[in-house]
Amino acid sequence: MKIQVSELIVKYMERLGIDTIFGMPGAHILPVYDSLYDSSIQSILAKHEQGAAFMAGGYNRASGRIGACITTAGPGATNLVTGIANAYADKQPVLIITGEAPTYIFGKGGLQESSGEGGSIDQSALFKGITRYNKVVERTDYLENVLNQASKILLADSPGPVLLSFPYNVQKEMVDDEILDNIKTEKHHCALNKDSGPVNTFVKLMQQSKNPVIIAGYGCIKSGAQSRLTELSKLFNIPVTSSLKGKGAISEQSELSLGSLGVTSYSHAYKYIEETADLVIFLGAAFNERTSYLWDKKLLNDKKIIQVDSDYGQLEKVFKTDIAIQGDINEVLTAVLDNINTYSAEHILKEYIPVSNADNPETENNANIFKTRFTLIETFFQKLEENFPENITVFDDNIIFAQNFFNVNSNNRYYPNSGVSSLGHAIPAAIGAQFSDKKTTFAILGDGGFQMCCMEIMTAVNYNIPLNIVMFNNSTMGLIRKTQFQQYQERFINCDFSNPDYKTLAKSFGIKHQLVENKKDLDTLFSSTDFSNAINLIEVIIDKDAFPNYSSRR
Repeated sequence: MKIQVSELIVKYMERLGIDTIFGMPGAHILPVYDSLYDSSIQSILAKHEQGAAFMAGGYNRASGRIGACITTAGPGATNLVTGIANAYADKQPVLIITGEAPTYIFGKGGLQESSGEGGSIDQSALFKGITRYNKVVERTDYLENVLNQASKILLADSPGPVLLSFPYNVQKEMVDDEILDNIKTEKHHCALNKDSGPVNTFVKLMQQSKNPVIIAGYGCIKSGAQSRLTELSKLFNIPVTSSLKGKGAISEQSELSLGSLGVTSYSHAYKYIEETADLVIFLGAAFNERTSYLWDKKLLNDKKIIQVDSDYGQLEKVFKTDIAIQGDINEVLTAVLDNINTYSAEHILKEYIPVSNADNPETENNANIFKTRFTLIETFFQKLEENFPENITVFDDNIIFAQNFFNVNSNNRYYPNSGVSSLGHAIPAAIGAQFSDKKTTFAILGDGGFQMCCMEIMTAVNYNIPLNIVMFNNSTMGLIRKTQFQQYQERFINCDFSNPDYKTLAKSFGIKHQLVENKKDLDTLFSSTDFSNAINLIEVIIDKDAFPNYSSRR
């Protein structure tokens, strides 16, 4: 049967399992929007294309499914750049559909043309460094191949954003719908066998070690391996520390949790790994700048190393291993546990004595300086833990506070602003997540970042999406002011600003406003606020001259 290309695009997305797409229409993409009208896919109107891209990323994080966004040509596409760069850095499968001027005006100076012809914007070049695949589809005779290439990237173990741009006239051409039957739209897994060589070596290294430690990354959460990781940790008394993105891979209330590892954390994980561990097991954790303390050699010297990651490119990227396994973390841990259960665990049980921050004068000093300056924020996160021990989702732009004050339960989801660390990410990402997973959700950010994305609050209002926005108000760009204080002799420039009246702003959005200036206000907040069914703007006042005390060790 012959159908329009615009309809084929929509049917292709349906077969990929996409049920929600975020974006803004424009003249050059209206044929696809018209096909969405009769589709099972819900189309969400954002207030800015960057917000749409962040929403698609938030949707993917919460659901594990392919995120999707759609825009028109020209500025519609260029406004996506930061959000797509974030998805690229986080290896997220996000499908981007954009319109384009008709092919018959390419090179003639058409309105919003992005073909790269005749001096126009070259959209493919613009997105080349932040997508795994992008294509302006000028003809239909190779459409099947283009869609198969897109699927290959979106369904890969190490995926990334894919951008497909369709000129207006191509969207309206007729093609045979049998094309869809020749396009791969499902992912297939090959589980590891418990008796495989890599699994046997994994278990053998555990048997030989006296003090193993696990560094858990986002790969554990992405693969749903929290219960398997917890089982392995408890069964053999193996302490676990996490990367920032891996917070919650194991419950941080557990005595086997070493907290989060990294330069902005005062947990005792660094000390334990350096002084005690003889085997380091990386599970879906990239040894990046933050996690590795700028690749401090003392962390891995004279230790056996196991690394498991679904992304082949991560294996031995920055260190040599004794064994590197490419595979899904949950499947690998399942095979390891099956192997141990079959061949006895008597030689693997370890003795682990929890250590305290007090054992490390450096971390104790950092903790005291940090906590006494931010007791209101510390208390907020304590109350968040107490009132919501499970089943909440947190998107966080101000990661240093949560990294140190928020003990994430493995039944909660914590999503720090990683990727390219763009301010203004938390609110749209949290909104996108709500379209896949209806949980009580918090978006945490500063007042600087808030003003970059607050227009998307109306998206939540328009679609009746409950959301708790926690905004730390210090009338400054905190990280910039901190750095100018520490390294530039307090020569403050372009960091301070005046804020609007947030109570009045919240009223204009038609949402609730809560002002928190002291611990009594926090008591009122947690006793009287409907966190599950309302949209709340929670304004927490902090001192602009209170700076977290940490060193990047540069």
